[in-house]
Amino acid sequence: QVQLVESGGGLVQPGGSLRLSCAASGSVFSINAMGWYRQAPGKQRELVAVWISGGNTNYADSVKGRFTISRDNAKNTVYLQMNSLKPEDTAVYYCNADLHTSRWALITRHWGQGTQVTVSS
Repeated sequence: QVQLVESGGGLVQPGGSLRLSCAASGSVFSINAMGWYRQAPGKQRELVAVWISGGNTNYADSVKGRFTISRDNAKNTVYLQMNSLKPEDTAVYYCNADLHTSRWALITRHWGQGTQVTVSS
């Protein structure tokens, strides 16, 4: 079993900042990629940012220059620093990890339970 535990969501005013954390635990042998998606009401889930093994990162165009993803390898934890938040960033943010649960296992995809981010004055 793999657990992804998210924290750090909440209510913030436009222009403010939040930092999300996601820790992977359980049967984690190695992580291929770890990142964040979000889903706003009435919209499809979309990629926000992803950290890929080797250190590469990808961001949605809408968050480039405002959000930064980082990883603590020793803790199997990924962070999303969100600055200059806008009302359109309001969504449920989901942590995602593509990982091996053992040396010979195929990569499997896992999701956290989601954390609400609301940007409003």
